[in-house]
Amino acid sequence: MLNWSKISTVLLDMDGTILDLHFDNHFWLHHLPLRYSESAKISLEQAKENLASHYERVAGTIDWYCLDYWAEQTQLPIQALKREVQHLISLRSDAHDFMVALRESGREIILVTNAHPDSLLLKIERTQLDQYFDVLYSTHEFGVTKESQLLWQRLQEKQGFSLENTLFVDDSIHILASAQRYGFEHLLAVENPDSQKTPHAVDDYPSTSDFRTLLDEIKKNPVK
Repeated sequence: MLNWSKISTVLLDMDGTILDLHFDNHFWLHHLPLRYSESAKISLEQAKENLASHYERVAGTIDWYCLDYWAEQTQLPIQALKREVQHLISLRSDAHDFMVALRESGREIILVTNAHPDSLLLKIERTQLDQYFDVLYSTHEFGVTKESQLLWQRLQEKQGFSLENTLFVDDSIHILASAQRYGFEHLLAVENPDSQKTPHAVDDYPSTSDFRTLLDEIKKNPVK
């Protein structure tokens, strides 16, 4: 499925790839609408409709991922509300073994997330995910998201990875398509980003629902 003998650098998404997406889905689809309905004094159903419409308008842009933007739009303390359900933040069940295998194989491991820096810090606080990575990037640092070709250009200029020897892993097909357009040689899709939902079929890219199925090949092909 993947030619690990050619892969020396691994770029990894965070939410849905290393962390269970259940926290984010619960927060944006249930918890924030609840708090918004209480604050705006509207029904929960109306709050969900209003937010869903707004989400759709800014999807894929830096605003969608920006906690400051949503705090301004809702007049709510987004980071404080996230802490109300922070117990749901967790590593995927297969993430630890996968990350350890990558580390022991000598590969460079880089986090590239669209999440706001405050979200990243909260998730590091809850999971210590930073221990697995050589470098961690929020795309807010670059002013554009992974959906944009400009992000990959700016990231490559800063980090200096080779497209021929880099694997990019994400749960978003749109973002994988963006990486493919930029020229990444190795791509991997995550079929089951949310542990509470049924895995989805992926036709266009190599994919997995359990990173542990990759461990043998990673170990057989250490970076020389």
